[in-house]
Amino acid sequence: MRAVVQRVEESHVKVNGKVVGKIGRGLNILLGIKKGDTEEDARKLVDKISKLRIFEDERGKFQHSLLDIEGEVLIISQFTLYANVRKGRRPSFELAEEPKRAEELYNRFVGIFKETGLKVETGIFGAMMDVYIRNWGPVTIVLDSEEL
Repeated sequence: MRAVVQRVEESHVKVNGKVVGKIGRGLNILLGIKKGDTEEDARKLVDKISKLRIFEDERGKFQHSLLDIEGEVLIISQFTLYANVRKGRRPSFELAEEPKRAEELYNRFVGIFKETGLKVETGIFGAMMDVYIRNWGPVTIVLDSEEL
């Protein structure tokens, strides 16, 4: 699994012009699922993301995690994180998990995040979405479950 994690002041997602998920201060997570990913990958990523110390203390140092600040989370599925553009100009998505299995793992990732007790919002899996991200910092971190 691959996650692009952005620290945000606010973020929301629209489907067909209607807001379906909205958060304030916290993290926007774009989540890609590749073939062979498991629930263990989801657990590792949630643990790492929820405990990343990327929120500042009173001295401006990265000391606090999402859990520490009781931040909010917006999770958006994004299979294009596994695009392969090594050959030609059109991306290939052969590494991305098949939609049915990807949706199962996406929902599991969301469920594991909800177990933290934090406010968790989502987009709609497989839908065409308009995502608004007001990145704070900016702070953007890319995580891959294979590297954790």
